Parts: sequence; C-alpha cells; structure tokens
Amino acid sequence: MYVILVYDCAEQRVGKMLKLCRQYLHWIQNSVFEGEISEVKLMELLGKASRIIDTDKDSVIVFKSRDQKWLDKQIIGKEKNSTDNLL
Repeated sequence: MYVILVYDCAEQRVGKMLKLCRQYLHWIQNSVFEGEISEVKLMELLGKASRIIDTDKDSVIVFKSRDQKWLDKQIIGKEKNSTDNLL
C-alpha cells in the first residue's frame, strides 16, 4: 500500500520520530513522509512510534491508498525532497 504519514510532536521527540520514519518511508517535508509499505511494516512503524510519542500531546496521522497512481500530488513552491527518482 502507499501511505503518507504526518506527525506532530514536541521538540524533544522530533529527532526520534524523524529517525524512525526514515527507516520505513521517504522524507518529503518537515514531519511528512510517503512511500510504499506493507501492512505488517506499517504496524511495526506505528508500534514503535507509539512508544516515542506522548499520546496525550502528540499525534501521528496516516493516509492510506492502494497504490500511488491513485494519488494526485500537486506541489506549489520548492519541493524539499523529491521522490520522483525512486523505483
């Protein structure tokens, strides 16, 4: 499946979340990641994320799609990290 993951967490946890998410997805913008991931790997990622964040203050949002081709992405301004060259 293709996912977009967005997180919002306190400054002291941002670095840990960035490092974790980069292990599974492609960084595209501050606190925003996208990419192909299996259901099992997504569950693994979210399990690890739940141990990093403070669920009373922080959040992780995952948008799921069956395939990237069903997602129309429009960028206005500078693209921080392009994923166009990925296989």
